[in-house]
Amino acid sequence: MLKEDVQVVEKRGIHFILDEKGKPVRFTPWLGDSVSFLYDIIMKRLVIPRKLGGDMERHYEILREILSGVHGKRVIEVATGTGSVVNFLPWDNHYTGTDISPGLLGKAAVTVKAAGFAESTFYVAQADNLPFTDDGFDVGLCILSLNFFPDVPAVLREMHRVLVPGGVFVCSAPAPERNHRHSTIRGTLYPEKKLRELCQGAGLSFDVVPEDNGTLLYFTATVA
Repeated sequence: MLKEDVQVVEKRGIHFILDEKGKPVRFTPWLGDSVSFLYDIIMKRLVIPRKLGGDMERHYEILREILSGVHGKRVIEVATGTGSVVNFLPWDNHYTGTDISPGLLGKAAVTVKAAGFAESTFYVAQADNLPFTDDGFDVGLCILSLNFFPDVPAVLREMHRVLVPGGVFVCSAPAPERNHRHSTIRGTLYPEKKLRELCQGAGLSFDVVPEDNGTLLYFTATVA
């Protein structure tokens, strides 16, 4: 599952990639690990309802509908956060969570394992440079994080690489044309047309999920 040249060390249920000196590679999260305990509160009370003008329960409902037929699959999520995946992904799947924040991943590991997933592993890793071999997963997830990645085309190429032919990438992200409140939203927002171009450029199809929830755009992209 891991690339041949990748070595990792596990600490408290989280896998860290080792550099050439054998030390864990560290990254700088947009939300520091010292305040990772506030992440869920920030998302539920500020980001989703105020910034994005959406409803959290509706958000989970839409994702549950998209993923309702996913069972017994190998699922990878980039920017896992604190483990919100337990609210919409069936628990009989084999789940791999990645994030650059060990603090968030630590919370996710506890949440996901407590939910009873068939199997779950967690890696501190960048979305545009995943440590996994080609064709290792059936489904990819990126929920409420695409706008924070500095190189979205590279992330989409990685999804194409690690997913099997016919594998599906499921994403939700704020879109500027849906920002009717004119809120200031962090990161880079991509309109639907641009996301379609980026996905197709990475060898992925692009299909919009016809649901409304504030500024959020839900789409799936399939590996050709």
